[in-house]
Amino acid sequence: MSQSESKEPELMQKIVSLCKRRGFVFQSSEIYGGLRSAYDYGPMGVELKRNLMNEWWSAMVHTREDIVGLESSIIMHPQVWQSSGHLANFKDPLVDCLVCQERFRADKAPRREPGAPAPIELSDKGRAKLAQEKLAQAGHEGLTRDGKTLQGAVAGDRGYVCPNCGSPFLSPERDFSGMFRSNLGPVDPIKGVIDAVKRGVSEGADDKALRALAEDVLAKSAVYLRPETAQGMFVQFLNVQQSQSMKVPFGIAQMGKSFRNEITVEHFIFRSCEFEQMEMEYFCAPGEGPKYLEYWKDQRLSWWQSIGLTPERLRFRPHGPDELAHYSDGCFDIEYEFPWGWDELEGIASRTDYDLNAHAKGSGKKLHYFDAEAIDPETGKPGRHYVPHVVEPAAGATRGVLAVLCDAYAEEFDEQGQLSRVVLRLHPRLAPYKVAVLPLVKKDEQLVQRGREIVTRFAEAGIAARYDEQHTIGKRYARHDEIGTPYCLTVDAQTLEDGTVTIRYRDDRRQERIRVEDAVDVVNEALRQGRR
Repeated sequence: MSQSESKEPELMQKIVSLCKRRGFVFQSSEIYGGLRSAYDYGPMGVELKRNLMNEWWSAMVHTREDIVGLESSIIMHPQVWQSSGHLANFKDPLVDCLVCQERFRADKAPRREPGAPAPIELSDKGRAKLAQEKLAQAGHEGLTRDGKTLQGAVAGDRGYVCPNCGSPFLSPERDFSGMFRSNLGPVDPIKGVIDAVKRGVSEGADDKALRALAEDVLAKSAVYLRPETAQGMFVQFLNVQQSQSMKVPFGIAQMGKSFRNEITVEHFIFRSCEFEQMEMEYFCAPGEGPKYLEYWKDQRLSWWQSIGLTPERLRFRPHGPDELAHYSDGCFDIEYEFPWGWDELEGIASRTDYDLNAHAKGSGKKLHYFDAEAIDPETGKPGRHYVPHVVEPAAGATRGVLAVLCDAYAEEFDEQGQLSRVVLRLHPRLAPYKVAVLPLVKKDEQLVQRGREIVTRFAEAGIAARYDEQHTIGKRYARHDEIGTPYCLTVDAQTLEDGTVTIRYRDDRRQERIRVEDAVDVVNEALRQGRR
């Protein structure tokens, strides 16, 4: 376990363990040692994520007349990213710690006043001793060692220290592109790079010039994995608006994968290089951005609460002027209180008319809207052409899954203080299985047959149900508590006598008898009400 992993809060470690044990999330390529920041969603995880994204799609598209959907390509024309400003601005300041070799973003590092004490904490005494010796050789003498901590260092003029060990001894900052680049086409660009570099060497070019020559060759076939889904919606603005006869204000929604070459990947699936987004671009008339920014703030906060997140663990955080993206004049984050602290779950940003104007300039196409009913401010007559402004609610689906897991995870203890059960109190609509059907005795063929008939009824009603006969009834209850199944139906001898089953509710373990004939209706009503 790395030093950074060992610092993960205990609750987070328990959630990660449960995710693997119960099939929510696995380390990708685990049999080959895994790949840092890459994760696979198991049988339970893929259902949970799909349910979350379906809830978002229902709230944003299916239940509204003013929003339609889109699925754009992950790989788009490279000029899209040139025009949007991503190639020029989607960069982060990269720094290496000279003590623990941690690589991190300077703008995300812990702040320290210049001259303030900066104790350096290593993972063990041996590493602390080795670090003290190396720093002394580099001219940083006078540091004292107390166990695994080095004392005597002070923060430099940069005003930040290493987030992993607290060291102020850092490499110079350098720009790091957050976009994944590839090359498209049947011709391998490497040969061209080699030829260009050979020519440069023969002409006495320095390293900077050689890099420029190589970049020129690669740029001819360069494509990029999208770092956000938003640009696909902007470049299709006119096609969507005209084909669907949409009137401003209206929105275009999209869910899908995005990719960012993150310097620091952390907190399990919270920040990784491959992730899924749920974004919507809401186009409105100039001057109406502030109104719709407030509207969507309220809508989105209410939605997160509606799927079960604890209201006290949600808050808004406004972006300061130095935090705003190059396209935004105002942004609020919906933050969730994760086990490690408050962090971003969704951003609601005013993107103004930046994107549509940028793509109009880059493509030479007019990306404006004609409002036949609006009064033209110049002529005073009906009919106005304008470039719409945009408000964007952009949520992370993968972060949403983690927030839901963190919020739902609970431990219960008996009177002696011993752990009695672990339960995921998922909102019933998010649960991978809504119902588990459990024959009391798996060797009783009549109970088994009756149980499978009940599962079939739920399947025909479109309700995800699981037939489970493995282990004792107590262990089966415990298993379904841990994967968040809200309702368990036990089929027993009485079922054969009077056609009733026991329904057990996950959260309070309350049980009652219901008729088999009513089981689908009872569960449907419980799902509608969110009963657990």
